Amino acid sequence: MSERAAQQWYLVYAKPRQETVARMNLERQGYTVYLPLVRQARRHKGRVITVVLPMFPRYLFIQLDRQTDNWGPIRSTFGVVSIVRFGQTAAAVPEDLITLLRSREDESGIQILPLEQYRRGTKVRITEGGFAGYEGIFVAHSGGERVTVLLQVLGRYTRARVELGAIEPAS
Repeated sequence: MSERAAQQWYLVYAKPRQETVARMNLERQGYTVYLPLVRQARRHKGRVITVVLPMFPRYLFIQLDRQTDNWGPIRSTFGVVSIVRFGQTAAAVPEDLITLLRSREDESGIQILPLEQYRRGTKVRITEGGFAGYEGIFVAHSGGERVTVLLQVLGRYTRARVELGAIEPAS
């Protein structure tokens, strides 16, 4: 078995808001670590600002070989609480999940979430529900998994709220 095949991804549980500290300290010790990041809009002093935060708060991924890597220092690394376990067994993460997360990153290593592909004014097509087949203009994220789309119905523009998964970019 090759060295790469013997390694597997595991989940590390970090202290609150110390995922980046844990990542830096684990990397400094020679471990391969992955911390997926996302952009989020936050309200700060009455203004909306965009911040970059961990996609999974308090969790990061570490690649280890069960046979050869020394797991002892991980638990005592500054910023780390523990390795996530189910009983006595460390929680292994499928390689496919890490590959998928990395494939959805932009050039700066930040996740591109499906909602980010839609900007105000983007033409979209509704694929499901009562408005399936209609084309409209993306207006805003309505909260949760819903978006607001401006549709032209009977010669008038009407706002409609639909599921995020029910729209696609119009050609």
